[in-house]
Amino acid sequence: MAELHPLSRRSFLRQTFAFSALAAMHPSSLFAQSASFAKPDSAAAHMFMIGDWGTDKYLDQQKAVAVSMAKWMQNNQSNPGAMFLLGDNWYGRLPGGTNDPRWNDQFESMYPANLFPGPAYAVLGNHDYEHHAGFDKVQLQLDYPKQHKTRWTLPDKRYTFTWPEKNPLITFICLDSNLPGTKSWDFTPGSYLMSHHEADAQDAWFAEQLSKPRTTPFVAVVCHHPLYTNGVHRDNRVLIPRWDPLLRQHKVDFYITGHDHDLQHLEFDGHPTSFVVSGGGGAELVNWSVPPEKRGPFGGKVIGFTHLEAAKDGVILRHVGADANQLHAFRKTTDGKVTILKS
Repeated sequence: MAELHPLSRRSFLRQTFAFSALAAMHPSSLFAQSASFAKPDSAAAHMFMIGDWGTDKYLDQQKAVAVSMAKWMQNNQSNPGAMFLLGDNWYGRLPGGTNDPRWNDQFESMYPANLFPGPAYAVLGNHDYEHHAGFDKVQLQLDYPKQHKTRWTLPDKRYTFTWPEKNPLITFICLDSNLPGTKSWDFTPGSYLMSHHEADAQDAWFAEQLSKPRTTPFVAVVCHHPLYTNGVHRDNRVLIPRWDPLLRQHKVDFYITGHDHDLQHLEFDGHPTSFVVSGGGGAELVNWSVPPEKRGPFGGKVIGFTHLEAAKDGVILRHVGADANQLHAFRKTTDGKVTILKS
């Protein structure tokens, strides 16, 4: 495995300050600005993303987001060929294991196959690592597609695939971000994390995947924990030194996560990666640690989902609220140019 050169705290703060100052003084210096809303292209490939959705206490909010997804799809004729489940897929207990009724009530029927027929790719969140009454929720999520006919797709804790299946445009590298030391203030008793050995093995695998020749125009890393966030969990001091150098070295286009219960888009001057947080799938909303107007370009303390639209010449990511209303959108092209699409 290649030696990593961690981003020092001083360098990170310098970078963050520079971004914040530029954004406040000259917003157009970091992003091109589009004059109008770009309606989804029905000929493009579409995917919907939700994080922090498998709530055991806020079912009305989860339903509201599911309804918004269906309404947005109908209004914009943008049928998703896949979904991405960005972790914290199951809060609380699953006493029935892989046959628990929550699988049907909060997944199969909540996001019905007639509306969302493609694969539902999943990654693991911190609440997925909770153990309740002897049930290992990580293993349950790995076992569920082996025992049921389902769209649920979690072949391993880490995996990669290209999408769409025909004429792929994006390589997705899916990671388990529950590394030792990532426990946050809301991590419940009885929870577990991966071992140090497993974390090191994943890092080696991650570097190997990124070192392979690109076969698609874009590369996206997907996991549960953000590297950088304005949310209550703050920037991740465990993951930044391990993974940020790899994102920079290999010019990864997108780093997409959940964990903070909001919708965010962060850009840093000189960084090749766009950071997207989509944690508004249904769980309770939480407060900011950094006001999003100081580090952005966008942050919304709202429930909602993210719509990814991919074409050969660019990828558009839209944050959509509970009323099927576009809150924020941006387009990224293969040369790394980011354009904010105004609503």
